[in-house]
Amino acid sequence: MAKPYPKEFRDDVVAVARKGQATLTQIAKDVGISEGSLANWMKQADIEDGRRPGLTDVDRAELRELKKRNRLLEQENEVLRRAAAYLSQANLPGK
Repeated sequence: MAKPYPKEFRDDVVAVARKGQATLTQIAKDVGISEGSLANWMKQADIEDGRRPGLTDVDRAELRELKKRNRLLEQENEVLRRAAAYLSQANLPGK
């Protein structure tokens, strides 16, 4: 996978593209990126600025952390469930 471009670079390229003085194809060619990358950067910038619905970078980071926390809690819950089952069998009469 290619190394991501710095945020400052992406922001500068998006700002130039938003001025509309050249086509997206020409801007992408001038800065050495693909037109698809520039389109994706423009789309994400619109989401960040509230011009378009979608998940912002902050929302994505929070969602990623919440999913990670949820997996951890599910694992802990499974351990507790197995421990309870094991302990309940140990306390059965006749053993």
